[in-house]
Amino acid sequence: MLSLVSYRPPVIIDPNIPVLRWRQVADILRGQIERGELTGRVPSIKTLAQQHGVAMGTAERALVILRDEGTITVVVGRGAFVKRH
Repeated sequence: MLSLVSYRPPVIIDPNIPVLRWRQVADILRGQIERGELTGRVPSIKTLAQQHGVAMGTAERALVILRDEGTITVVVGRGAFVKRH
């Protein structure tokens, strides 16, 4: 059975706008974090790639951007987590 609490409809990246795909994914995730829709653990790279219709490298680059700006923290072997402010 599908849990409505954890289900997020996919947000497909728009290839027709002049914003790089990894930047679009980072912007979407940042928005979800700012609105309180994404808390705790961030979905895996594989899950993000599937949800947004991008390559895993693109999803990974989006997470690197969020990590570098201090929005998330990455724990090797455990995953990425939203930083508490």
